[in-house]
Amino acid sequence: MRKTAAENTNIRLKAVLDVLAEGVLSGESQNAGAVLAEALVRVPLNAYEAELLSGGIPRGHKSLTTATAKLVKAGWLVKGRSGWTITEDGQRATVAFPDAASFSAALEAGTPVPADTPLPVAAPAKAAPAKAAAKAEKAPSKAAKVADKAAKLIENAVAPVAKAVQKKTEADAEAQAPAVENSVETIDQPGAVAVAGDFNTLLGAPENWAPQYDEAQMKLDELDQLWKLSAEIPAGYYNFKIALNRSWDENYGAFGAFDGANHELHHAGGQLTIRYDHRTRDITVN
Repeated sequence: MRKTAAENTNIRLKAVLDVLAEGVLSGESQNAGAVLAEALVRVPLNAYEAELLSGGIPRGHKSLTTATAKLVKAGWLVKGRSGWTITEDGQRATVAFPDAASFSAALEAGTPVPADTPLPVAAPAKAAPAKAAAKAEKAPSKAAKVADKAAKLIENAVAPVAKAVQKKTEADAEAQAPAVENSVETIDQPGAVAVAGDFNTLLGAPENWAPQYDEAQMKLDELDQLWKLSAEIPAGYYNFKIALNRSWDENYGAFGAFDGANHELHHAGGQLTIRYDHRTRDITVN
């Protein structure tokens, strides 16, 4: 029986917890973007969910990102500046509700994890015979081939959006320009400057309009005293503001107005560079 988009989203929420729990057991940390992408690999988008919304975000990816708030509300996930962290209760939830049906029912009903539920444990590794081990080194396993195929599928279909990688490098002309002595007067700069808008998830951040995440931060160019952020994002119409010190306490919108209207951006797609001048509050985009 074909599942609805809402049912698929709940199954992907379980995949999100599973991926995070597996990371705890293996000691491998993954950022939020990688966790969401892995959930989409495990539960692929159907045709309806793959439709691109304004800004080039697949419908299913946006639904999943929004729905992770359910995991936070349940006390199974914590979203912080350094990324996402699964709680011990969240780890136990993957044991107490092992299948998609029981997990979805518990999440929707707010069912607490039974107190006596143990934490998940890693499956014991099996020693392979010498010949089998040697053969495995020469050829990838069937599981590895499947995983590689899935990774390529998600890269071709969703990666431009779900796993967009922030590129904080300067434009080629600037990178190749000869170094000159800094003749710009330095000023007191904020501790951090973020581009907070409706395209932060395209940069790998867990959610949009959230200036606290590393993926939204600009980098100060000591030479010209400008804060800069460069990234590859899809064509679309976007809104954003400049927020200081990883919060909304001090933010600047259109025309450099404090707490002003959103900056509006019509982007043709490809490389985008945003510059912020704290001396004048001016913002330039190209």
